[in-house]
Amino acid sequence: MLRLILALATACALPALAHHAPDEALAAASSPWSRWTFEPWLVLLLAASAGLYGAGARRLWRRAGRGRGVTFGHVARFAAGWLALCAALVSPIDALGAELFSVHMVQHELLMVVAAPLLALSRPLEAWTWALDPAWRRTLGGVARIGALRAIWRAFSRPIGAWIFHAAALWAWHVPVLFEAALADKALHIAQHSCFLASSLFFWWSVFGRAAGRHGGASVASLFTTMMHTGALGALLAFAGSPWYPSYAAAAAHGLTALEDQQLGGLVMWVPGALPYIIAALAIVGAWIAEKSGPGTDPEPGNGVNQGQSPNRAAGATVASLTPLLRSDSATKPEDFASSMKWRR
Repeated sequence: MLRLILALATACALPALAHHAPDEALAAASSPWSRWTFEPWLVLLLAASAGLYGAGARRLWRRAGRGRGVTFGHVARFAAGWLALCAALVSPIDALGAELFSVHMVQHELLMVVAAPLLALSRPLEAWTWALDPAWRRTLGGVARIGALRAIWRAFSRPIGAWIFHAAALWAWHVPVLFEAALADKALHIAQHSCFLASSLFFWWSVFGRAAGRHGGASVASLFTTMMHTGALGALLAFAGSPWYPSYAAAAAHGLTALEDQQLGGLVMWVPGALPYIIAALAIVGAWIAEKSGPGTDPEPGNGVNQGQSPNRAAGATVASLTPLLRSDSATKPEDFASSMKWRR
């Protein structure tokens, strides 16, 4: 898996190194589905993130043993989240998102409810830190202990702070004036996507970091209310009587009116966009049920239900067994870097 990540990072960097600005007339004439966005800075960032993760996990495993600190599951989740980022930002989805609002919403959902939770569950900070020289790791460990930085991290990573940050980012950037400004200005568009991804990472970090602990109720509440307000925004877009964003008048070239395109985008946010929140909440509740049920006796061969275990408890254990990523090691805090440095010698 680590070799695959490193190979993907190298392959992703090559187009950036060989990138030349295409002729504008040719770019305009080509189909959006054949246009890949090989912005050098973006491709290099993606390649660096994957390369550092792979190098850090490999170095950590040499010191601590394979699968320790960063597990094989963490690596798989990072790879899946990284590929989701590439799909959102590099694939033709990015080019077509400039012409169809509905595809733009698919791009946002890939960032916020696919890539973000997977990355939050992959321990990227530990892996990236271990990719650095020991002196830099010790320096970062010291920085992570700075009181002001820890206070800022706690404010944004706790359920209420992460919820507010994510909700504010989502609703503010969908205000027509700001959304249109982001479409017209490349820097603002980058800021919009960065804000969506950063707020989503904090949101999912706050959810999974407390999923198996006593704050699990806050995680479920965050998931439920976020699903409700994002669904409300999607419903407003879907049932609007007129288009909110004039820049998408070109949707007619794809067989849709601007209003139909907007309604489809609203449905994307409303229905499929709600599924990850539901799945995460069910997984957390399932883990609760399994924890409350306590250990049972050994199951008989061929029988999936423990002897003496009620059907409800068995069902809870079954759900929880599908969600080992919700255990306490699924998400960590920056200040935990100091303790992870115990393997540096």
